[in-house]
Amino acid sequence: MITEKPLKFGIQNGLNVARAGYTEDQILTACMLADKTGYDSIFYMDHTNVPQWKNAIVLDPWVMLSAIAAVTNNVELGTCVTDAIRRHPSNIALAAITLDRVSKGRAILGIGAGEAQNLKEFCIPFEKPVSKWEEQIQVIKTLYGSTPDNTVNYNGKYYKLEDACLQAPPIRKPHPPTYMASGGTRTLELTGKLGEGWLPIGYTPELFEDHAKQIKNSMNKHNRTQTEKDNFQYALDIDVYF
Repeated sequence: MITEKPLKFGIQNGLNVARAGYTEDQILTACMLADKTGYDSIFYMDHTNVPQWKNAIVLDPWVMLSAIAAVTNNVELGTCVTDAIRRHPSNIALAAITLDRVSKGRAILGIGAGEAQNLKEFCIPFEKPVSKWEEQIQVIKTLYGSTPDNTVNYNGKYYKLEDACLQAPPIRKPHPPTYMASGGTRTLELTGKLGEGWLPIGYTPELFEDHAKQIKNSMNKHNRTQTEKDNFQYALDIDVYF
């Protein structure tokens, strides 16, 4: 069983919000209300388009999350989820740090391995996504601690850094937490190895419990500390209509 923790509640500006055609002003109003009424977090999807819904409004998540940060004070803010295929991991790292700074330490990086939608039509290759995902997260975390006086190197199969640095330290220490979207054997393994949280979608209670157990087993396998295990966040996506 998962160790009991206080329940937290968040809202997601996901596909249903885009499909309904809500404007940026309507979304900001809803987020301000969520912040004032005690919600814990607000997440924003990352799609370039959803052409199956012609009247949808699809906005950039990092720009919208920064706008939401400006009109809220308490909620954590995260992507649900972005990928490091359309953007280089260095761009993702800098975006997460920037959101963390403008929100005064409220940023979460929700990230997945990507999907063919939003890639094929722009001729972006979708090859070896899970293997690349592992390196992407390692690169992002490596860059979080870099400075001009502390440049970093990374020599992976898909990504390389040579004396690289960013120049804006995050407020959250050691960095904004990484919530990983996973549901397969390999991705659940990586979530336990590298993540600080898990973002599943469309789960039954039984499947949730089984996959959470796989993540916990991975954390044990990769010698995560007890603090890391205790602080790990398990999310559950539930659609609410009213």
